[in-house]
Amino acid sequence: MNNSEQQFLKELDVKLWSAADRLRNNLDAANYKHVVLGIIFLKYVSDAFEERQQELRQLFTQDNSDDNIYFMPREDYNSEEEYNEAVNTELELHEYYQEKNVFWVPKQSRWDFLKSTAALPIGTDIEIDGPNGEKDSFKLSSISKLIDNALEAIETYKIGDKLANPKLKGVLPRIGRYEVDNPNLIELINKFSDTSFRNPEYNGEKLDLHSKDILGHVYEYFLGQFALAEGKQGGQYYTPKSIVTLIVEMLQPYQGRVYDPAMGAGGFFVSNDKFIEAHAKEKHYNAAEQKKHISVYGQESNPTTWKLAAMNMAIRGIDFNFGKKNADTFLDDQHPDLRADFVMANPPFNIKDWWHAKLEGDIRWKYGTPPQGNANYGWIQHMLHHLNDNGSMGLLLANGSMSSNTNNEGEIRKALIEVDLVECMVALPGQLFTNTQIPACIWFLTKNKKGGTSPGQKGKRDRRGETLFIDARSLGFMKDRVLRDFTNDDIARIADVFHAWQSGTGYQDEKGFCFSAKLEDLQKHDYVLTPGRYVGAADAEKDAEPFPEKMQRLTAQLKSQFEESDRLEKAIKDNLAGIGYEF
Repeated sequence: MNNSEQQFLKELDVKLWSAADRLRNNLDAANYKHVVLGIIFLKYVSDAFEERQQELRQLFTQDNSDDNIYFMPREDYNSEEEYNEAVNTELELHEYYQEKNVFWVPKQSRWDFLKSTAALPIGTDIEIDGPNGEKDSFKLSSISKLIDNALEAIETYKIGDKLANPKLKGVLPRIGRYEVDNPNLIELINKFSDTSFRNPEYNGEKLDLHSKDILGHVYEYFLGQFALAEGKQGGQYYTPKSIVTLIVEMLQPYQGRVYDPAMGAGGFFVSNDKFIEAHAKEKHYNAAEQKKHISVYGQESNPTTWKLAAMNMAIRGIDFNFGKKNADTFLDDQHPDLRADFVMANPPFNIKDWWHAKLEGDIRWKYGTPPQGNANYGWIQHMLHHLNDNGSMGLLLANGSMSSNTNNEGEIRKALIEVDLVECMVALPGQLFTNTQIPACIWFLTKNKKGGTSPGQKGKRDRRGETLFIDARSLGFMKDRVLRDFTNDDIARIADVFHAWQSGTGYQDEKGFCFSAKLEDLQKHDYVLTPGRYVGAADAEKDAEPFPEKMQRLTAQLKSQFEESDRLEKAIKDNLAGIGYEF
């Protein structure tokens, strides 16, 4: 994005967040996120629907091409009124929206209706056209009820005997139970109404941002803010954007089946979508067409987060399969037959209460039964089970996973190394997460180190018997007092080294940063995968100042500071004596 687009989005974030944050006086972050994200979703689906409707109206009324199969000639109608009525009727046909993967939005869920109705006095009788030309009527009892009716209509509206939006069944929130007062909800509706999500401008400059892009950005920003506001609990569904981007940039999932068994709000899928867009020009492909070659599969146990993820995909226009329901990944696998090309995940670290007796002897424990008190190696083996024979994966885990030898973990790690599944290990700096201070690392594993032409393998050399170690603990910057983050340059540096190593072009070991190890190197270190053991320490920069001169300079500097300290002490004592106090 250019500077104007970035500034527009930055100011938009602040404007909308400040409006939403007013709800914090009455609700905690865990609750008011449902209210705000529900309203963002309504704005998105309504904007997308209206955008398609305007496109259709132009096609119906302007015969600008012999190929325009939608055109409705005016001369076929007896009057302009009859013609306009026919066009409006045609605009309400579901098929026109379905063919462009646009959600059907019933009239009571459209933004213009919500905005105009919210401005009416409570108790007003409202009448609206029903799906079959009949009139529906209701009394405006509260703004929260108006919003809930809109959300429910999107979920339950039927075309014939089928749901118009089956992907959204059971997904959208209801806000009535949070008892938000009418003025606050009206303010939120007005704030979103005042914002230009379609054809935006900034300081008179037209921006190349679409409604989906802007609202997707707002949704992602709000997820991050809610994670910060909720602290540890909120962080469960939010992985730092830069870390998600790093994993996606390293795996490069251009096509194939992508799976996240602990998907949270779906951040990896959103980042993958952006990755395809970002590299379209460089790789000479059409981003929209390329996205058709990606299939998204996810699973999440928390029902609220499962819904957040589905809404996130819907706003982005990403087709998805998140199973029939929220469910425990280990005990109720929603994709038992899936064999993915790529797996990316940030599962909860070191979870202790994951085991169940029915997991004993599970087919997934090919390399050893994970300890009942820690799920880390359960996640690794679950993900490997869902990889196809050419698949690759990246997952975040606690640092302890790289070296622990307790309760069979060391034996499982040894087995993974001996069968040559571990491709790369990345040590991360601390303070990256909102919800934990546990140091983390990224595991990259692959079923195919031979290279080839399958998804994710093209252009890669034979890497059998080799493992790359990257120590990124010194990278990043402090974005505030408590959180560290990676810059784009940090991400590029790590990803470029990984790709150079994979392709065999331009890679060199760099002391203190990266090292390509052989199996015997790992055996010497008892199969411990901590990068620091392999990359060593970076060479210290040689001090250009000779020691005698440096010592003389520092001694003189220290003497000067002592003298200044004595002077300040005397001045303070004199001031105290001047007002009658002896020190």
